[in-house]
Amino acid sequence: MTVTSETRSVARRVIGLYRRAGNAGRNRLGLALLVIAVSQLMVLMDTTIVTMALPRIQSALGFSTTGLLWVVNLYGLIFGGLLLLGGRAGDILGRRRVLTAGLALFSAASLLGGVAQDKAWLLAARAAQGAGAALIAPAALALIITNFPEGPQRGRATSVYASVSALASAVGLVAGGLLVTYASWRWTLIVNAPIGIVLAIAAPLVLTEPARQPGQLDLPGAVTAAGGIAALVYGLSAAAPSGAFDVSHWASANVIAALAGAVVLLVAFAAIEARSSHPLLPLRILADRNRSAGYLSAAAVGVVIFAVLYFATLFFQEVWGYSALKSSVAYLPWIAAFGIGAAASAQLLPRIGPRPLMVAGSLSGAGGMYWLSRTGATDSHLGHVFGAFIIAAFGLSLVSVPFVALALWRVRPADSGEASSVVNVAPLVGGSVGLAALGSVAWITAAHQIHVTRAGGAAPAFRHALATGFDRAFLVAAGVALTISILAAVLIRVRATGAAGQTPTAASPLSEQDQPQPEPNGAAPTTEVSPN
Repeated sequence: MTVTSETRSVARRVIGLYRRAGNAGRNRLGLALLVIAVSQLMVLMDTTIVTMALPRIQSALGFSTTGLLWVVNLYGLIFGGLLLLGGRAGDILGRRRVLTAGLALFSAASLLGGVAQDKAWLLAARAAQGAGAALIAPAALALIITNFPEGPQRGRATSVYASVSALASAVGLVAGGLLVTYASWRWTLIVNAPIGIVLAIAAPLVLTEPARQPGQLDLPGAVTAAGGIAALVYGLSAAAPSGAFDVSHWASANVIAALAGAVVLLVAFAAIEARSSHPLLPLRILADRNRSAGYLSAAAVGVVIFAVLYFATLFFQEVWGYSALKSSVAYLPWIAAFGIGAAASAQLLPRIGPRPLMVAGSLSGAGGMYWLSRTGATDSHLGHVFGAFIIAAFGLSLVSVPFVALALWRVRPADSGEASSVVNVAPLVGGSVGLAALGSVAWITAAHQIHVTRAGGAAPAFRHALATGFDRAFLVAAGVALTISILAAVLIRVRATGAAGQTPTAASPLSEQDQPQPEPNGAAPTTEVSPN
């Protein structure tokens, strides 16, 4: 064999190894995205998957009407209240490690909840699920930044994450309806256990562990943040009427105490974070106007989505008499439109930038919600809900991909966990607060309608009153969707990109490290600054 032939042979082997390594790298990234996306889907589905099972849970474990609400609310309160702590824990202890621990805790809690024999057992399991979810969600989003290189790969991963996050609650309703109908209410909880165990095993194998950040956990900040959020949501929920024949309770002592306590705790949280050397939420994250637009838009989208999933479900079952399965199937147009819109948003974001997408999506979402608010007790799903769901879901999906990207706009790697936590907290807190306020609107309107008609408890009049109340809530939600276009016009300064997906220019300054950070579309960073 000549030297030339030997050289060629070595070159061929090197090229072959390089190609196999490249294929292995792409396969690893695909599996990494699968683990991250399914983890996020699982924890967000649990905000709604038990909704279809509530009547069965009440019958099996003897919950009162008001106590039953905590089966749903307790999970959301613990989840939202501990998210900031979960994000910081990932930065300090290792995001992959925290994700794996969260998956193990979530799986165990789901199994225990599925075999619960009394009310306290189930509520304790739901609280433990919320704690596991608070570890999983921020770590999952932060791992996208550290596992996917800047450019198209990170852009696609972010788009998949945003799409999964936006669809998860509706998918939970469908899955819950199917499980309740064909299995048992217990399987709405147990189904998470095998999925979570597989993810916990796979995470260390396919995810790269980024360097840990120095520091310590901000426990005073965690306590005041969790306590403030919990007190706010409890106060607003307790103030709302519990039904069409009830009244609001804004003047009650427990509501006043809860809301006052929420103000005190949240102000204390802000003061602690401003002075802490290791803050749970560095206030510099909120200083950038583009990121602020992302967080506020996320909260607004949470309000609208929670309103649809809660009030439309009640409309289907209480007004139209749908079964759990039929109610879940009624959401299929919403899910399909959301998926199509999210895919379109992911393709358009690098080309036209976030602001046009958010303005167009806000207008479409508001229009769909207005149409939904015109639905009557004697109308049909095909004639009034089908089209409204498609228009509203498509519009909100156009917003959901940009707000996730904006939330990570020029974030320092050291702050990625906290930024990820905020973008997860915003829809939960926005949705919980908004749902409490919209509940007051809906039930006060329904009670007024019954009083006006003087129909007492007659079933047709009661259904008409409920429909009127729910429609009023949809109308207010349409107004909330419309505010996203105002936020986009006033705050966002990320400019449109070229047709080939070139890097946009932006009005925001560089990060504190004076190093350009990734653009919201995942493209390479730019140092250009727009004059406006």
